[in-house]
Amino acid sequence: MAELIGPRRGVVLSITADATVYAALERLAEHDVGMLVVLDGDKPVGIFSERDLARKVELRGRTARATAVREVMTPEVLYVTPEHTLDRCLVLMKKDRVRHLAVAENGKVVGVVSARDILVDAAATDEKHIRGLEADRLVMTTNTGTY
Repeated sequence: MAELIGPRRGVVLSITADATVYAALERLAEHDVGMLVVLDGDKPVGIFSERDLARKVELRGRTARATAVREVMTPEVLYVTPEHTLDRCLVLMKKDRVRHLAVAENGKVVGVVSARDILVDAAATDEKHIRGLEADRLVMTTNTGTY
C-alpha cells in the first residue's frame, strides 16, 4: 500500500469540525473527492463524506450553510498503516461497509485510501500481468526453436 499512497503521502484533505457542511462540500468539489478527514487541531476526530451529507443533512431537513460538520460527521475514523496490504484494506472496507480508510503513521494521518484507488491499482496490476502473458504467448507461437 505504501506505493499506492506514495505520491500523495502527506496530502490529507481535511476540514475543521466547526466548519459548515457547505464549506466541506466546496472542498469535496474542489478536489473531486468523496471524503474529508475532520480535524480538531492536528487530531482526527471524524470523517465527513457524501454519505453524511445525504443521510444526515438532506434527509433530516437541515441546510448545508447552517449545519456544522461536527453535527453530521462520522466520529469513527478507521485507520490502516502503509504496511497494510491492499487485500487487507478491502477486507476492512467490506467488513465495516466503508469506502475510505485513513492511513496513519506514527499516530498521524498521512493519507487516505479509497476503494476506487484500490480498484484502479488492481486493474493496472492485472493489465500488466495480461501484457506479460500475451508477450509470452507471442514468443511461444512465433519461436520455432526448442524450449
